[in-house]
Amino acid sequence: MQKLSMDDLGRMSVEEFKQAAKLPIITVLDNVRSMNNVGSIFRTADAFLIQAIHLCGYTPRPPHRDIHKTALGATETVEWKYFEDINDSLKSLRDEGFGIYAVEQAKGSIALNQFNFAKEKKIALILGNEVEGVQQSVIDACDGCIEIPQLGTKHSLNISIAAGIVLWEAARANLQITDNR
Repeated sequence: MQKLSMDDLGRMSVEEFKQAAKLPIITVLDNVRSMNNVGSIFRTADAFLIQAIHLCGYTPRPPHRDIHKTALGATETVEWKYFEDINDSLKSLRDEGFGIYAVEQAKGSIALNQFNFAKEKKIALILGNEVEGVQQSVIDACDGCIEIPQLGTKHSLNISIAAGIVLWEAARANLQITDNR
């Protein structure tokens, strides 16, 4: 085995990325505090060709050097919109035919490994505040909750890690990835 160089990876240009077909997945960040978390989620959204990110409430927005530090340019590729009130984002998503799911620990949640991403043609995944999680009023407006099973003593993951796990599973369900190396 030999590590691949940047040239070997054959990454898209910014223009090619903008023209590429995206997965019908929108990530909604509601009242996320950390600019590093926001930047990291932008980078993950770019990696998996996610359609867009909705930034809601007091979630920081680009341009900002602390977001850029972890996004590494993904704020220039991934489409994003800002909504002062998450309910406006949810209405927009409903009007566009998205199924809406909170990533949250809740009674009646569906374990990530049991969730059928294929049944949703378009899906929005809501991630909430680093301390408080997704607001109950937002959960009430969702089609359901997806929970990442956890086995240790901690009962939560960093939001950017949780986003990476869930977005990968959503992307994997929408893609046929082949290894042609």
